[in-house]
Amino acid sequence: MTRPATVLILYYSRNGSTAELARCAARGVESAGAVARLRTVPAVSPTTEAVDPDIPVDGPPYAALEDLRDCDGLLLGSPTRFGNMAAPLKYFLDGTSELWLAGTMADKPAGVFTSTSSLHGGQETTLVTMVLPLIHHGMLWVGVPYTEAALFDTRTGGSPYGASHVATAWNAEISKHELAIAKLLGQRVATLAIRLKS
Repeated sequence: MTRPATVLILYYSRNGSTAELARCAARGVESAGAVARLRTVPAVSPTTEAVDPDIPVDGPPYAALEDLRDCDGLLLGSPTRFGNMAAPLKYFLDGTSELWLAGTMADKPAGVFTSTSSLHGGQETTLVTMVLPLIHHGMLWVGVPYTEAALFDTRTGGSPYGASHVATAWNAEISKHELAIAKLLGQRVATLAIRLKS
């Protein structure tokens, strides 16, 4: 009996919004019939590379290269930092050279998601720059098509490049449109992972 397709949802979250988007995407993965595996990465600082304990106090465990090696698809999430992914996630990705050399991630589907604290805080540039290392790994970028009505209706986050959330006082919770887009992104990555695995 073959194991079901697994989608790794790898993210860094500082204040919880990116983690909530990850959970929304996980619901989409599971609704498509795949297994959602949530993983995070530890914080980093200029003085020491890893500042968090070896095991997170709560939430999902820290990711290891084996999680990337074993997954059939990937959803990558980060808060926006000056229009780019946060340093902890970039630091983790910078350590994936052995997977790149072996072509381990090639032809696996991948999607991206982010959260910002302002409406025009660099969501789209963050999504695009998050995809660049995945393309170097040979992954297949999965976006959100305009067949998803929420892309036309959203007044907060979401784009064809990936899912996003505007974390402001007037949009503290994930909006219904942000939820729909994140869930659809999870479904699309999972559906492709299932097809490619078979």
